[in-house]
Amino acid sequence: MSDLAAARARYVAMIAKRERIFSKRLLDALAAVPREDFLARGPWRIKSEAARSYRLTPDADPVHLYDNVLVAIDARRKLDTGLPSLWAHFIDVLDIKENDRVLQIGCGLGYFSAILSKMVGPKGRVQAIECDERLASRAASFLHAYANVEVVHRNGRELIDEVADVIIIHAGFPHPHPLWLQSLRPRGRLLVPLTQRDREGAVIKITRRPKGFEAEAVQPIRIFPGQGRGMTALDDRVADWWQRASALAPLRFRRLDQGLPSDG
Repeated sequence: MSDLAAARARYVAMIAKRERIFSKRLLDALAAVPREDFLARGPWRIKSEAARSYRLTPDADPVHLYDNVLVAIDARRKLDTGLPSLWAHFIDVLDIKENDRVLQIGCGLGYFSAILSKMVGPKGRVQAIECDERLASRAASFLHAYANVEVVHRNGRELIDEVADVIIIHAGFPHPHPLWLQSLRPRGRLLVPLTQRDREGAVIKITRRPKGFEAEAVQPIRIFPGQGRGMTALDDRVADWWQRASALAPLRFRRLDQGLPSDG
């Protein structure tokens, strides 16, 4: 086994153990998708989950990427790739099945789009939306070989022409957007980070039920804000309400009223 193959095997085993992941489909996808294919040529600026600053890898050997590290996409904006263990956990929570239709909002450079592609299989579909035109162009290039993935340059809160089994939001917002809820199929799942202006908040999973929706908190998060995210004190209070309320018990509601659950 080569050094790179051994590093990939350790990477998958580490994520499986840390997040208690038993989904063979997810673990096989993590093992199959080369992380280096979705980044610029190294050396890379990387940092651990708890680190405040980046460190530069000693060279461009991809072996450095097979650890639980963030990799800078744009260090100036503090825009990084997703932490592998964290997003593997979120994908696991969503129970993605073969043939599912997945809508991914904020796909970045497409690494997790490729993992989702492997999980849903050739008859499934991933629509990867990215609001940053440059990132969307790079993701489309990186994902060219993944026939069941479509990359779309668009704001994820605009018109969505997909009905999805799963919707994953990769950026922070103060509350779920009604359009995301409307786009869920019956029993469909939405995962969205609800954050305040300091990027802190909680990830919420919302499931479509026969008579409405059910929301539950997954875990705290710090994440890059989404395009169009509100920047007022009221937005912060809405995000804080979601975090507190969903942590106590599952929230059941029929629709949203000014970003908050309503049975009206």
